[in-house]
Amino acid sequence: MTSPGPPRGTTSPTRRQKRSLPTTLRGPFAGKLTGKLTEPLTETLGGLPGAYWWLWTSTLVNRLGGFVATFLTLYLTVQRGYSPSYAGLVAALYGLGGAAGAVVGGVLADRLGRRVTLLTSQLGAAALTASLALITHPAALAATAAGLGLVGNASRPATSAMIADLVRPEDRARAFSVNYWAVNIGFGVSAAAAGFIATVGYTWLFLGDAASTLLCALVVFAKVRETLPPPVPLDAAGPAPRPATLGGVLRDSRFMALVALTFLLGSVLQQGSSTLAVDMGASGLSTGRYGLVIGLNGLVIVLLQIPLTRMLRRHGSGTLLAAGSLLIGWGFGLTVLASSAGVYAVTVVVWTLGEIVHAPAAMAVVAEIAPADARGRYQGMYSLAWSGAAFAGPLAGGLALDHLGRTAVWSACAVLGTAAATGYATLLRPHPKAPTA
Repeated sequence: MTSPGPPRGTTSPTRRQKRSLPTTLRGPFAGKLTGKLTEPLTETLGGLPGAYWWLWTSTLVNRLGGFVATFLTLYLTVQRGYSPSYAGLVAALYGLGGAAGAVVGGVLADRLGRRVTLLTSQLGAAALTASLALITHPAALAATAAGLGLVGNASRPATSAMIADLVRPEDRARAFSVNYWAVNIGFGVSAAAAGFIATVGYTWLFLGDAASTLLCALVVFAKVRETLPPPVPLDAAGPAPRPATLGGVLRDSRFMALVALTFLLGSVLQQGSSTLAVDMGASGLSTGRYGLVIGLNGLVIVLLQIPLTRMLRRHGSGTLLAAGSLLIGWGFGLTVLASSAGVYAVTVVVWTLGEIVHAPAAMAVVAEIAPADARGRYQGMYSLAWSGAAFAGPLAGGLALDHLGRTAVWSACAVLGTAAATGYATLLRPHPKAPTA
């Protein structure tokens, strides 16, 4: 048995089998691209099915309009005049709804279908996002935020399962990497645009987010077809398939070990949006400096995701996950040496490189482990690990910083990253083939 990572079929194409750029990336200037530019692009972006690119476009549009999660607490405190405690409660309910949505969305993607789950989630998210601009009662606001977290996050397992359905196994790591690239492009642009739009009025912020989500649903409705595999006949030859139930996912010890390792590493990554800001403030650096430093995360992903995907395509998933975990853990661990913006920036670049390596490989492993009729549930449980980390990571980091000090926090990140790397390497190591008689 081999590692569940992508096979070595992702090597560069031969003369007989050349990939071409997707239609959505061709244009009047395509013919002017030099060979040095075209070859890396075709190796990374070519050969993926057209339906994948429409799904990719939908993801990009959705992230370009993803304003609410970033500005929700500012909206509640600045625009509506609520206390920071209430704003924190609403943000927590939004996160709690997202955690539930990951599981619910995964189950529905396997039961009702990927497409219908994705459409329902996007339409519900558009309606609830627009409602946030109009609702004034505190309890109704909190309930709406929780509902938005649920329906918004329910689309992620469906999207991941659909990518796994559409793309050949040997191309999945590459497909997830390119999709992750779209997520970060959209997030970076939306974060910059949201600040400007908020100066005009928060109502336009929410309505713009709702409109982009609705546009995503229209793209999926018009261009993406259902990909849920048909059920396996009971009298089919071969062993009976594993039951497509949530309990079956929980009993998959190998996969749940992967989920636990993801939660561990995700808790480390969450320090970038929580404890790091506090630590930089304690070092005398302004909020503006923190914004510039943490902005490198998205910039590095946008610039290096595609080249690194091409460079690392021959490596197995176990190797990539272990390397990514070490870069993440030790990138944060280096923060113990930081006192200036420049050193903090170096640490962000290091752990961002780990994020680039880790995220697509992990999603490809989940797709490889999951049975075809349970990909939604598996992707949902994987998303739940990240949602849990988003809750536990900042909480643990803040408590550790208060009671143990910064050295303990950043040293613990290095230790946890090393532990996760060891776990991934052990869990996904290739097994030697049994000798033939």
